[in-house]
Amino acid sequence: MHVRSDSPRFRSRVSRLPVGVVGAVALMASAAVVAGWLVPRGPVTTVEAVFTLLGALVLGFAVGWLMRSRWALLLAPAVFMVVFELTRMRADGPTVDGITLYGLYGVIAFVGGRGIDAILILLPLTVGVSYGLALARRFAPKPVQQPGPRWMRRGLLTVATLAVVVLVAGLLRPASTADFADARGDHVPGSIAQLVDVSIGGHDQALMLRGASARAPVLLYLEGGPGGTGIGRVRNSGTDLEQNFVVATWDQRGTGKSYAALEPSATLTVGQMVDDTLEVVDYLRARFEKQKVYLVGSSWGTIIGTMAVQRSPDKFAAYVGTGQMVDPFATDKLMYSESIHDAQARGDRSAVKTLQALGPPPYDNTLDYPLAIASNPKWIQFTHGEDYSAASEYPTSLFVREYSLIEQLRGMAAIAETFHVLYPQLSDTDFRIDVPRLEVPIYLVEGGHEASGRETLARTWFDQLTAPAKTWVDFPNSGHTPPYDEPGRFSRLMEDVLTSTSPPAA
Repeated sequence: MHVRSDSPRFRSRVSRLPVGVVGAVALMASAAVVAGWLVPRGPVTTVEAVFTLLGALVLGFAVGWLMRSRWALLLAPAVFMVVFELTRMRADGPTVDGITLYGLYGVIAFVGGRGIDAILILLPLTVGVSYGLALARRFAPKPVQQPGPRWMRRGLLTVATLAVVVLVAGLLRPASTADFADARGDHVPGSIAQLVDVSIGGHDQALMLRGASARAPVLLYLEGGPGGTGIGRVRNSGTDLEQNFVVATWDQRGTGKSYAALEPSATLTVGQMVDDTLEVVDYLRARFEKQKVYLVGSSWGTIIGTMAVQRSPDKFAAYVGTGQMVDPFATDKLMYSESIHDAQARGDRSAVKTLQALGPPPYDNTLDYPLAIASNPKWIQFTHGEDYSAASEYPTSLFVREYSLIEQLRGMAAIAETFHVLYPQLSDTDFRIDVPRLEVPIYLVEGGHEASGRETLARTWFDQLTAPAKTWVDFPNSGHTPPYDEPGRFSRLMEDVLTSTSPPAA
């Protein structure tokens, strides 16, 4: 029988609820509202993660003490997550929107978002509830109900407590980058190995600066994406470059170590990214007392890199595009058609069916793009250079000491979130029309296993481009990312670029 919420019978039922339960629910709901408002994408920095974890412990302890019932172990996480999800509905992005588990990137968005939230919030919350119940059981005048045999409860609580302790210790581990050392392990004088945060565009953004000599020419590296973090990738495959350059690897706004700078996402635009690029260049020029820097872009990095060079050519010694993008949305359509054709040729009916169900791009759901244009095995499964390291690929590239634990846990989520904001903004980009000329020496590096949808447009743009000097370079054992697929060959190329563009000795 239905009981109206304003009826005396309903009020009587509510009044019979234990005061502790009402207080615990109110406490959990209030904490969830605060968390959902302050960190709508979950904690993304070390400080946020540690405070959230410790706060969840204290909250859970209070809830366990107030409720004094084993149901608190279920009610606490359930109430918190429901209210937390409702509060952060104002945020938009793959890790906070409706759960989409089809395709690899759907799973990545779920794990990198809600999965990490569960580890940082629900685990310590449950541990806190358990200790609150244990203390209430010791001092309560009436027995406190707890689930399972005593030995099982203690064993599970011990394991969970150790997990929280290990998690806190991991979160507190600072990121660092190895010093340059000689054969005896001594510091190499004049070298530089630093992780720095610089205010760029009003946001703190991270740079890794590494070079055997701090007086060497400066090379700014722009990783692909949008959303990719190149620090781990360059750390694994860019060591040869450090012998001739000060290599500055920038985690762009919303990526990797700069993930917290994503908000407010409404101000994250392609134009702002170009502004940020030039601001980073100015920081490097001033710090290292250089008139010009070398710019290397990879994939998405070639888009903002090309635009930056076009706007301020006087700041650049040369531009090197690897996996050059020209018109991303036209490329997507070509790659989609190529993927269907290749799937049909190899008899992969499942892939054909999946692609046909998606239809050709563009897509409203940005998680559809990787499935449609990055799943062709011929762009992945090829013979790389002899010095290729799989450690430079995502997500293994995140597990270097240059990232803190929270940056490692959230790295893939940052890719999904930043791609979601920036990629749709590229619909009108076409360098064949917008960039007919660049006023610096140009080098385009294309892999022999690059998708024809990218290579064709890059070649067309290169052929019509006017520049003081331009060079097309083929890397036979590379795909879309020559600096990682053949790092030694790429380092030698950059030596040639340095020789060709350096002013003659007096």
